[in-house]
Amino acid sequence: MPRPRHDFRPRPEQMALWPTISGNAVNGLGERAPRRASPIYWHEPDRTPHGPLQRWFYENSFGDPQIAAARAERQAILDSALAPVAPEPAVLDAEQWTAGIKAAALAGGADIVGITEMRPEWVFEGFEVGQRWIVMLGVAHDYARIRTAPEPQAGAEVIRQYGRGNQAAKAVASWIRERGHDAHPHGGPMAGPVVLIPPAIACGFGELGKHGSIIHRRLGSSFRLAAVLTDVPLLADAPDRFGADAFCARCRVCSDACPPDAILPDKQWVRGEFKWYVDFDRCLPYFNEHMGCAICIAVCPWSRPGIADNLVAKMARRFGAAPDAAAADRAPGRD
Repeated sequence: MPRPRHDFRPRPEQMALWPTISGNAVNGLGERAPRRASPIYWHEPDRTPHGPLQRWFYENSFGDPQIAAARAERQAILDSALAPVAPEPAVLDAEQWTAGIKAAALAGGADIVGITEMRPEWVFEGFEVGQRWIVMLGVAHDYARIRTAPEPQAGAEVIRQYGRGNQAAKAVASWIRERGHDAHPHGGPMAGPVVLIPPAIACGFGELGKHGSIIHRRLGSSFRLAAVLTDVPLLADAPDRFGADAFCARCRVCSDACPPDAILPDKQWVRGEFKWYVDFDRCLPYFNEHMGCAICIAVCPWSRPGIADNLVAKMARRFGAAPDAAAADRAPGRD
């Protein structure tokens, strides 16, 4: 199939705000030495070089009533209070805490939940995290809405799910606090102290896709993340490899559908890790002008309802019980 032609040209008033530094440089594209991620977008605008573009995005996406309603709904969730920390700490073992937290997450609106131990490399530069554990939460999009991307209906759906992620995170944090232990919730779109995709992969949410989002074995790419940081004793979940990475190496659906041609065809070195990468400088202008876009996760074959199970089975037949993790992660220059 011939590759579709895209004629997107960013608005001059947006590009006039573009900083002198490339977003790819901020992200560490091409760097082979490991380092912590630098804040770039969705942090406080004053602390990032791309902050003026972030403000421009918000100012230019207020007009649509669907977007405005979804933001109001999300803000009400963000403004809701957490439960206070009870004066008498509950004494539970790791198995009891883990089971209770997972039940609270699902009752609070999460569709998937996983737990992993915090790692310092997941913390943004300029931030500190002292808690030992991170509880990851995932909330699924409504496929009928997200598949309209980049229309406003899809943008509103993303906002609604960020709200639901915040609601689930607050439910989990409150459940822990009601038992006398501190917990700190976080949900998007504003970035907190932790880069959420790496712990989500570590706790079993799936594999990184070519489009830069996680592919889950059931939800595909069509979900959003939230998290809770805590020190209560917990049991970690294992990563889940089922062949999505290898599938992406042979698939071009998202890259062909991307209007600014931002999805790179091959893995890249990024802060010491060889992985899929989306060109920030190409993606952001289109993202800013199209309600957050979301085309790539909407067209991902894994995101179509009822398809993921078949794809998992197909990859299992191709690779046996599990794909060769070492082969999938092999990078140029590695033995």
